[in-house]
Amino acid sequence: MINSKHSESIPISPILKSLEEDVQYVHFKKSRLIKISIYAILVAIAISFIAKFLVMLINVVTNISFYGSFDLNFHSPAGNHLGMWVIIVPAIGGILVGLMALYGSKAIRGHGIPEAMEQILVNQSKIKPSITFLKPISSAIAIGTGGPFGAEGPIIATGGALGSTFGQLLRITSSERKVILAAGATAGMSAIFGTPIAAVFLAIELLLFEFSPKAILPVALACITGAAGHHLLFEAGPVFPMQNLETPSNVALAVYSFIGILIGLLSLILTKAVYLIEDWFEKIPIHWMWWPALGGLAVGLIGYFYPHTLGVGYDNITSLLSGQVPLALVCSLFLFKFLSWAIALGSGTSGGTLAPLLTIGGAAGAIISTILLNLFPDIGISIPMGALIGMSAMFAGASRAYLTSITFALEATMQSHALLPLLGACTASYIVSFFLMENTIMTEKIARRGVVTPDSYEPDVLQKINVSQVMSKKNIKVNAGLSIQGIKEWLSANPVKESYLMVVNDRSELRGTLKLSDIYSGDYDSNLNVESISNKNNDTIKATDNLRSAVELMAHQDVEVLPVLSDKKVVGILSYRDIISSYKQHFDDNETATKHISLKRQRMKMVLKGKTMFKKGDVK
Repeated sequence: MINSKHSESIPISPILKSLEEDVQYVHFKKSRLIKISIYAILVAIAISFIAKFLVMLINVVTNISFYGSFDLNFHSPAGNHLGMWVIIVPAIGGILVGLMALYGSKAIRGHGIPEAMEQILVNQSKIKPSITFLKPISSAIAIGTGGPFGAEGPIIATGGALGSTFGQLLRITSSERKVILAAGATAGMSAIFGTPIAAVFLAIELLLFEFSPKAILPVALACITGAAGHHLLFEAGPVFPMQNLETPSNVALAVYSFIGILIGLLSLILTKAVYLIEDWFEKIPIHWMWWPALGGLAVGLIGYFYPHTLGVGYDNITSLLSGQVPLALVCSLFLFKFLSWAIALGSGTSGGTLAPLLTIGGAAGAIISTILLNLFPDIGISIPMGALIGMSAMFAGASRAYLTSITFALEATMQSHALLPLLGACTASYIVSFFLMENTIMTEKIARRGVVTPDSYEPDVLQKINVSQVMSKKNIKVNAGLSIQGIKEWLSANPVKESYLMVVNDRSELRGTLKLSDIYSGDYDSNLNVESISNKNNDTIKATDNLRSAVELMAHQDVEVLPVLSDKKVVGILSYRDIISSYKQHFDDNETATKHISLKRQRMKMVLKGKTMFKKGDVK
């Protein structure tokens, strides 16, 4: 059955279908890791230049829309002199984005990361090639006309689409294509912000859903390449410079952790509000193509009264981190940036979430820090540090990308003294989010479509268990010279659990596999030996191999059992039933609560030892 949600075409004829299925079974080897890494680096080089193009395109659209000039340099839309005409500028951008979504691809709507996650989880990491150019252009229009988004979401989506498209042109596995997709997406983030470590963690927490050398190494190389592209194509130094922070006291660390709890609660409200607004748009009785225009009107109206809510707003983040912004302006930025962004994102336009979350979180952190300092002047906290942990804790709570949030703040500001406050605040925010929110701002959309997102990255159980630990050893071998009548008599005397027997010679060397049902269902001469009716085309596995290798071999060869060899001799047989039983045992061991040390038993032992010692003393 074809899932129409993720498959948009059917084969025209069986011949064309056979041409499409140019497949080849590929077993992972270290040499392939080198090849995939090279592909990831090539994608990262390309996405670095695309990132520069996207930023320039946003600047051009911004300057044309708000200043009527063709200029590649950044100018904040907050300084425009359009008056009330500024209200319709974002609406015009929304109309253009709606038309591109209608006649180009609906996939350009949203902030990019959930869409990439969905394609990884349900569509073998296959993204439409058209997204590679439609996403940056639509995002440049949306942001350049005043949309309150950052460039990072679109470039992550564009990098993922580029990596996926490149992967679809190559004969690689879906797992390898996922790695190249993640490499392109995170290399784009690294190219925009110059934060390669945070980009690697983003891949692990939101895209790869695994931690293994074959996944991490290509992504890490791509992120390093993206960072080199940032240094080459953008300004050097931290993307959000701020004054040097002092080492906080223990009291200050406790206060910053408390602020993290408050920010975590705010992140819940923010996430719920975004999807509540999205639900409201779903109820509007007009075509979805017009929703971005309606959202744009709201953005323009808010921007008319509060111009600093318009556009990317990276300058707002830098201002918040300085700690010099008046409290009234910080409060207005917090409230109205949130409203503008939530309405625009809920309308389904094209944009990102990271920069708005950082702005809103930074403003919230600065507000809370200011209030606490007015109430308790000697608690040792600072407004810049409060803004920084607010930024990071907001992203940690809303996305639950815990490690990404911490490392991003460190790399983007180069403030090593912020490590402990960031750790405390992000941990607190993460705890609040984990216990009080089922889905995150990244996963709520795809969860509503029935897509389950992994929430843990445990090692593969099957890789930790050897074949020798679970294989069947008893009554699994019969001599090749035994007759069919003889095997029937032997089975009557020796009941077996397995459905197969290993046919061996006198040296226990494999001669074939015998399916027990064939003995009774086939019309064979009872004097035939069992080797003549056994299956000679047998794949084998070593006793020292792990169950992951066994499952892969079984699936590839479509067999139910595997002969197990040691020094070329049959020592056992492995079936699917053995593997499932082993997995169940592992599950029971990890889920069953047991107590291995009893304090009561230890006390009794000590009492008995004491009695024995005194008795020996009496004898003397």
